[in-house]
Amino acid sequence: MKTLIALLASLSLASLALASSPAVSDISQKDLQAVVTAKSAVIFDVNGTESYNEGHIPGAIDFIAHRDDIAKLLPADKAALVVAYCRNEQCTAYRQAAHAAIALGYTNVKHFAPGIDGWVSSGAPTEK
Repeated sequence: MKTLIALLASLSLASLALASSPAVSDISQKDLQAVVTAKSAVIFDVNGTESYNEGHIPGAIDFIAHRDDIAKLLPADKAALVVAYCRNEQCTAYRQAAHAAIALGYTNVKHFAPGIDGWVSSGAPTEK
């Protein structure tokens, strides 16, 4: 019985943590491609350095390699667009970068849900 109560308490706390997580809306591929072309956003790749070195969305920053310095990498304008992505639609690692930007006061934080897999499969260019 104690185990069941502990399990239910843990699940309740996890639900509260998820509910209090800031919502991050998605950005479409079309909109992200326009942002990449215009170089008008900070884009974080949260796939890890090895994956980043194999290819990433042009202009993206390796979040894992720079996670301790992101405040220095973000613009002074807290309304500036910040985009985070990881591997694919099932990946949730993007939340690390998105929530770090939100914690620093950024208000226009987006998620590119298809991730690098979707970017590559669409035929969009990557850089190394």
